[in-house]
Amino acid sequence: METTHRPAAGEGGDRRPIAARNTGPANALAAWLIARQASPNGISAAGMAAGLLAGLALAGTAWWPGAARPLWVLAALLIQLRLLANLMDGMVAIGRGVASPVGELWNEVPDRVSDTAVLLGLGVAAGSPALGLAASLAAMATAYVRTTGRAAGAPSDFRGPMAKQQRMALVTALALFCALAPLYWQAATPVWSLPAWALVLITALATLTALRRLLGTAQALRSASAAGDRA
Repeated sequence: METTHRPAAGEGGDRRPIAARNTGPANALAAWLIARQASPNGISAAGMAAGLLAGLALAGTAWWPGAARPLWVLAALLIQLRLLANLMDGMVAIGRGVASPVGELWNEVPDRVSDTAVLLGLGVAAGSPALGLAASLAAMATAYVRTTGRAAGAPSDFRGPMAKQQRMALVTALALFCALAPLYWQAATPVWSLPAWALVLITALATLTALRRLLGTAQALRSASAAGDRA
């Protein structure tokens, strides 16, 4: 049996709010995939593959400087393919009405792999794998707080300011800028490059995001407990 990415068919509280989900092209693509009995797990796996390849393309800008510009473009395209797969897997699963106890694994694990690959790859591009690792850990903390809160009984908290979409949008914009802008436009400071500064920003704002989610989840759990006591 195919597996959905949400055991309860993606009810509102457990679905990330994505404006593109309500657009005509997104629904047309989802309908096309549903008509062909596309596997939600296969779409998730394809998205993870795109994330891994994006990370390699980003790292490749440092390994093969002569090919840096096309590699930056390739990384941006692969990141967007990863996000498209993230959008389609849930829509297809819900559209086909398939479910499984392992749906949550397919919902979460490929995202964590993709995030880590992209941010570590950007760290290599920046000349500082340590910055990539720091950003990866901060990104993982945002997901950890959300999933832990949901397991404790709170609604899924997708608030930012540096959730998955914002992280990937920033890396995509940076990649396109590095691919298209003259080199002298790309100078940041004598110490750090633009990719390094992007990683610092992601780390700082993802840490803030994790903290906001933690506080919001704690408040939601306290409110639910107080409501239960009054009932």
